Amino acid sequence: MADEQFKVNKYFKTLDKSRVQCMLCPHNCILHPDRVGLCKTRKNIDGKLYSLVYGKPCSVNIDPIEKKPLYHFYPGQRILSLGTFGCNLFCKGCQNYDISRADAQSLGPGPLLQNPQDILDMAQENDTKLIAYTYNEPTIFFEYMLDTAKLAHKKGLKNAIVSNGFINEEPLKELLPYIDAANIDLKAFDEKFYKEYANASLEPVLKTIKIIAAYNKKNKHKVWLELTNLLIPKLNDDFSEIKKMCDWIAKLDKNIPLHFSRFFPYYEADSPMTPVETLEKAKEIALKAGLRNVYIGNLGINDNTYCKKCKTLLIERVHYTANIVGLTGPKHNKCKKCKTVLGGVF
Repeated sequence: MADEQFKVNKYFKTLDKSRVQCMLCPHNCILHPDRVGLCKTRKNIDGKLYSLVYGKPCSVNIDPIEKKPLYHFYPGQRILSLGTFGCNLFCKGCQNYDISRADAQSLGPGPLLQNPQDILDMAQENDTKLIAYTYNEPTIFFEYMLDTAKLAHKKGLKNAIVSNGFINEEPLKELLPYIDAANIDLKAFDEKFYKEYANASLEPVLKTIKIIAAYNKKNKHKVWLELTNLLIPKLNDDFSEIKKMCDWIAKLDKNIPLHFSRFFPYYEADSPMTPVETLEKAKEIALKAGLRNVYIGNLGINDNTYCKKCKTLLIERVHYTANIVGLTGPKHNKCKKCKTVLGGVF
């Protein structure tokens, strides 16, 4: 019965005759019979772990890719975006709490796209070759994402994840060969913040980022990587911590775009919205650390991309639209004026 209704998971182990342990994310939930994990999407049924969200997206849309945000990966293009319910983090200011904190019963039925081919067909119907696994944390619908990404990769479509990075090493490494871009939400550079704000930990997220960076150095297939940091007043906006974070990113790869995003009070978070001065100071700190591509989001400004050498305008952005105006070359990644290469996929 369960095999017909749900998708059996790969990443779990049997502890005894009745309990199982999920091995997909660092929570490593131990589940008694008929119980679900913290993400509310994985259930122990008769000693096996099943996904409750396979083929059951609750949100499917065509978005501008800048909304992910991905600024250096096919800028100006539209991307088919999908997500399910549930999440493995518990952020107090979650902007998608209506689906991330939902479960199968409270959310009700959504569009049934059981076969990954249905997602590819929808992408073709909307004239896009880009797919994003987003809205809620894609790790929790891992099997659905992996099957879709494999098929998309085979058909020449590109896959992107928008993720909190809270995933175990083995499933991450299985996924990366089929992913072309990732935006990882680096929520802070402080372990206490992760524990109190998101009921999680920082180190696994840093490990995810390092694994992606190392993968790119070793393999011909690359995963274009960008990072987002939502600055919340009095919680993760300490400039000394921001400097530590930027120094860490710069040592990893100075070409990684970093997005500082403005916070607005939402869900269970009552902090005031981020002052403009804080965002501008954070950007200044990142640039001084050597990061070459730093942006400010949720501020309503036109955050353009300029050549770091000659300051020529390369990509012009207005809200969530983008136009490539200053790039040339076979890979469309060189400044028209001085031929300096801009990191990214264009």
